[in-house]
Amino acid sequence: MGTVVDDAAAEFHAFFERHYAELSRLAHMLTGEADAADDLAADALLALWHRWDRVRAADHPVAYARGVVANLARTRIRSAVRERRRIALFWPHREEKTENPDIAGVVDVQGALRRLPFRKRACVVLRHAFDLSEKDTALALGISVGTVKSQTSKGMAELQRLLGDSQGVPQRVHVAMAPRAGESGGRNR
Repeated sequence: MGTVVDDAAAEFHAFFERHYAELSRLAHMLTGEADAADDLAADALLALWHRWDRVRAADHPVAYARGVVANLARTRIRSAVRERRRIALFWPHREEKTENPDIAGVVDVQGALRRLPFRKRACVVLRHAFDLSEKDTALALGISVGTVKSQTSKGMAELQRLLGDSQGVPQRVHVAMAPRAGESGGRNR
């Protein structure tokens, strides 16, 4: 004699087996990403399982499932578009090459940057290596312009202390993060 939970689990399992491939195909067609399709279908089915009592009582549970897949696909597409915009902001399509870089200096700067807390490091790198404005840096990091100013100032002071150089730290950060000969726009780092 089965319990209500066992019956619901068996019913969901049957629904999963019957519709998983179709939901995955739908996700693939909506996003154009074969790799993401299985994940979206699985995420949709997990969401359905959490609301299985409501879903199984619906007139058309498969239509409900397709709606969940469509919403998840829409969210993924929007997220990808936002990510592409952020990448375009960080890595403009200009060619920057450093001939005969000071390798030891680059290693020193990169080591010093790694010692900074993340927010200070991000502010310093975005402001000085990527030449972003305070406003663009604030937008990229989701913080205020005032926080960018203070974190950049504190990060630069800490770098000057770590590197023992009071003058050329911004230029050294820029050079340390510039693409090496043969690289384009910093994307390969």
